[in-house]
Amino acid sequence: MTQVPLKTRKNSLPPIVYILAILLSVFFVPRILNTFLSGMNKSDRASIGKQMLIQENATPEKKQGIEEFAKGNYQKASQYFETSLLQQPNDPETLIYLNNAQAGDNALKIALSIPISSNLNVAQEILRGVAQAQDEINRQGGINGQKLQVEIVDDKNDPEIAKQVAQELVQDPKVLAVVGHNASNASLAAAPIYQQGKLVMVSPTSLANNLSGMGNYIFRTVPTSQVMAEELADYVANTAHKKKMAFCVDSQSIDNVSFKDEFIAAFVRHGAQIAPTVCDLSAPNFNADMAVSQAISRGADGLFIASHIDRLNSAIDLARANRGKLALFSSSTLYTFKTLETGQQDVKGLVLVAPWHPQSDPSFARTMEQRWRGQVNWRTAMAYDATQTIIAGLHQGDSREQLQQVLRNPSFSVRGASGSVQFTPMGDRIAQPVIVQVQSGRSGYEFFMLSKPAF
Repeated sequence: MTQVPLKTRKNSLPPIVYILAILLSVFFVPRILNTFLSGMNKSDRASIGKQMLIQENATPEKKQGIEEFAKGNYQKASQYFETSLLQQPNDPETLIYLNNAQAGDNALKIALSIPISSNLNVAQEILRGVAQAQDEINRQGGINGQKLQVEIVDDKNDPEIAKQVAQELVQDPKVLAVVGHNASNASLAAAPIYQQGKLVMVSPTSLANNLSGMGNYIFRTVPTSQVMAEELADYVANTAHKKKMAFCVDSQSIDNVSFKDEFIAAFVRHGAQIAPTVCDLSAPNFNADMAVSQAISRGADGLFIASHIDRLNSAIDLARANRGKLALFSSSTLYTFKTLETGQQDVKGLVLVAPWHPQSDPSFARTMEQRWRGQVNWRTAMAYDATQTIIAGLHQGDSREQLQQVLRNPSFSVRGASGSVQFTPMGDRIAQPVIVQVQSGRSGYEFFMLSKPAF
């Protein structure tokens, strides 16, 4: 039999089949792949105890606990987590996994979105506040008999990842609320998705004014940029008596740009002036020495520095270049242990505004220091308050809609680390910030409170 050449063979399938195949490949396959990849990504970055998101200083017992948790052996997992905490008592991830294991499958679930990959120190500060609140309520028997479970998610402070995280959490019917996100860039990206999906979001750390009024499911336990900036401007003009300020701000940090604008408006209202300078901490050609020289040449007697939380090095370089020539001021972003450890003498005297300080509530601060074997800062306190807010709401209604209605009630109030937690109709925290300064302390440089809040 003579073989028919390939090019002369007739199509055995009708054209409509090929058209359908093309349509499937163009429209449906990418969606299926995207769904598949999203699932893979979520499994990589989210955990209730089945995988370790923080590898640093992990004990063998923590690893064994996670293995048992993944198998559903919650009792064994709890035993391993308890042993691990005896060795690493300041590990909030393990404390959360311990509580999740003890809660088992019959629990009320919330999520926590933090920047583990991009800023581990800040992520752990927030984790400690959430872990403390979860541990307290679960030791008391839970919420109306059900214990609280926390799913930890790593969003890297990345707006695009934050959007994806929000979509995934909205689609999980077990998630009743979200504590997060950290950076305002991430919160602003995710908030519309939570609002549309009717899932309560309570940010413990996002200050940007733009977050106000983004929806009736969006809240925060930190004061707005406007409130914080007005407090700092009043101190700078009327207590520090600085009359002309230069500004160096990371233009890619939405919350600090927002803070700068509010600060300038308040500072000018006090009769002070702005020294015109061009200084962007995120610029590729940023030069700290030139920035300081320009500020001095323009007659500045103070320098405001504000960087993105994941990019503190430029701000610290600027403080180092300043060499004490200008008084330094900042937003709460620079209230980090890294600022003290890296800046040392160069940041001594730096004044900033913060939502909370250990001296604000010595009793709570002592409890936290004992639990975590060291001082905690405002991010831990605000995360604790965010979790306590959700817990108080769930006591009155354990569905997404009921929780939102409780928190939106003008009479809602719960006691937190920084006094009473109450919200404006815009979802903003009603609170009084504090003024803090870097000074020499018993264990090196520390943040000391200069003003007492009216809690």
